[in-house]
Amino acid sequence: VQLQASGGGLVQAGGSMSLSCAASGRTLSGSTMGWFRQAPGKEREFVGAIKWSSRNFYYADSVKGRFIISRGNAKDTGYLQMNSLKPEDTAVYYCAVSWTIILSRTRDPGGYHYWGRGTLVTVSS
Repeated sequence: VQLQASGGGLVQAGGSMSLSCAASGRTLSGSTMGWFRQAPGKEREFVGAIKWSSRNFYYADSVKGRFIISRGNAKDTGYLQMNSLKPEDTAVYYCAVSWTIILSRTRDPGGYHYWGRGTLVTVSS
């Protein structure tokens, strides 16, 4: 399984940016796709997740109401739409997938088995 993340770059505070994560090698049906981020000097933190088949969504409080996770029309591709971006959203963003994660570990990076390469999002003030 490979996850190809794309998007990222530089955006001004208050702006928007979309990241995508395309899976290959296995269908995402039955999986959970998580989005995480890691700022310099900080631990990797949960941003949000989607249960692929049930379309249940989970968000960190810090992004709730600003970020939206979705499944795109393209097969096995997930998206993270980030709105009203703040300088503190600056981080390397990662997508991750697991087919066996239990609900209680949805926000735990250790619960995911496959990771995409991170993509840097920089929000300027």
